[in-house]
Amino acid sequence: MTPAKRRALLLRANRDLGAALVDANLVKVAKLAVATERLLELAATGPARQATLLGVLAYEVKAMSEEDALLYLTEEQGAGLVDLRECDVAEEMKAALDLDACWATWSLPFDREEGFTYIATAHGMSEAVRSHWEKQYDGPILWFGATLDGIADALEKIAAARTTAKPAEKTPA
Repeated sequence: MTPAKRRALLLRANRDLGAALVDANLVKVAKLAVATERLLELAATGPARQATLLGVLAYEVKAMSEEDALLYLTEEQGAGLVDLRECDVAEEMKAALDLDACWATWSLPFDREEGFTYIATAHGMSEAVRSHWEKQYDGPILWFGATLDGIADALEKIAAARTTAKPAEKTPA
């Protein structure tokens, strides 16, 4: 994914998340505006781990809690919950992952069984997030809420494994 496409997906996913949070009465419009401004700064200059509207709202602006968003996702949208620290991402999923898309949507496809794709997300309230991943996989998706830290740690672990797994260049015999 190009940086421009990643940024566009990140902004669309977070814009939809913000609207969903306001619609669910989890955050006020004024706090969302402050958090959105900060998100734009982070998207331009910060590391991927910080570019999340939910994180800004919960940990910088303190307008809501991350747990409230997860609770809404499970109770109102029927998602399960998954602790990615206790879950091994399937090897075939790791190999095919677009990490830029995962960071932009704060989502991690972590398994596939009997035609179902399992996706953990912190931004599951965002229609743009759901739409993006539905286009990537054939068949139904089972959504699971996960914490920002859980997703970030899993993505960083996968990225580190990819870096160390790069084949060494062959030396002439």
